[in-house]
Amino acid sequence: MTSGTLVMLHGMTGTTEKMQPLAKRLAPHGWNVLCPQAKIEHPTRGGFAWWLRAEDPTLPLDSESQMQVEESMQRVIEEISDGPVIIGGFSQGGAIASALLETDLQERIVGLVLIGTKTVRPDSLIESLPFLKPREVVWMHGLRDHLVPLEVAIEHAEIFESAGWPVTRLEHEKGHMVNLNQIDQMKKSIQRMADSV
Repeated sequence: MTSGTLVMLHGMTGTTEKMQPLAKRLAPHGWNVLCPQAKIEHPTRGGFAWWLRAEDPTLPLDSESQMQVEESMQRVIEEISDGPVIIGGFSQGGAIASALLETDLQERIVGLVLIGTKTVRPDSLIESLPFLKPREVVWMHGLRDHLVPLEVAIEHAEIFESAGWPVTRLEHEKGHMVNLNQIDQMKKSIQRMADSV
């Protein structure tokens, strides 16, 4: 059985330490876990961000935020060792994870884990997917998420579904969080991704 690396990226104000317990719980049998930490310190709430912006999360990112996304993606790529990769994250981290399909790393990505997140670059993701081999995506979102509205998250899932990628949708009644009641379903999807290698 081939082993690889489950890469899980924290959300805004997160850290490596905050993400590791979840990543270890989700990791396929025999796989390594990597939880890179963003470098941008959050100015008011502590922790780190992959990009900074104060406006409405439903609006497109401005050029400075897009540049921060690019730099964050490059830093994540530099931390990932060789071999197959399942990549995902929470909130901002999930957005960075799906954007990595637009880089050379995509050749090694065997699945995506998108939790409480949206796409930061919908147009480029839509353009990229038809040229890529479909891989499994597991998507989790809360109906009461006040930071990333459900309809924005659903758009993210639908981009993959429209391109013929299999998406396991795990909706829950809670807010901007990981629903631990659905962890076993999420783990099954992630194990399937690992078994596909």
